Amino acid sequence: MRVRHLDRKLERMESDPVYDAGYGRRVVRGSRKVMGWIRDADDERDLYALKSLQFEKLKGGRAHQRSMRLNDQYRLILQLESLPSLPGSTVVIVSIEDYH
Repeated sequence: MRVRHLDRKLERMESDPVYDAGYGRRVVRGSRKVMGWIRDADDERDLYALKSLQFEKLKGGRAHQRSMRLNDQYRLILQLESLPSLPGSTVVIVSIEDYH
């Protein structure tokens, strides 16, 4: 899948092996692992198939967003975007949030 980041810190954290964007080692490691799976996925069905990530649609005012588990405490917040000019979906990485 194609990936786009809304936050430049998260984009840099994915590509720069020493940059942590202020997150702990476990969050950074989990984020990089999940981003690899997202990039390898053909579409969102592949993400739903990875049960341990708990890929799920959010509710209420965030119904257009999805979340994926990074570890017990943090989730990666993302949106799926379809562009008419390109086949398939683009994953827009929104943020990493503490769910506790």
